[in-house]
Amino acid sequence: MNTDNPAVIRMFGLLHTLRKKQGQPVAVEMHLAQEGKTARSIAQELQLPLDKIEAVFCNHLTYPLDHVIKPGDRVAFVPHGTPGPHRYCLGIKQAGERSK
Repeated sequence: MNTDNPAVIRMFGLLHTLRKKQGQPVAVEMHLAQEGKTARSIAQELQLPLDKIEAVFCNHLTYPLDHVIKPGDRVAFVPHGTPGPHRYCLGIKQAGERSK
């Protein structure tokens, strides 16, 4: 992938609301080096509360926060509190447990 191709980062649920209240964008384009950066590092850079993030979606798959995000990836941070069956079907619960 070309590093000129930014990763697109979005926030869901409570994280979306928090960013809006702070007057910050809820979707961000981020230019990353070819080797990428962990979702945890990106969350810290965006000043997202790590204790509120359960998992990260990256290119339609669910991962823990140690997943490396690369240029061109499509990413969304998922907060704790996603409703019942979706937590299992989408792999959010498992990713959250691996993030601890």
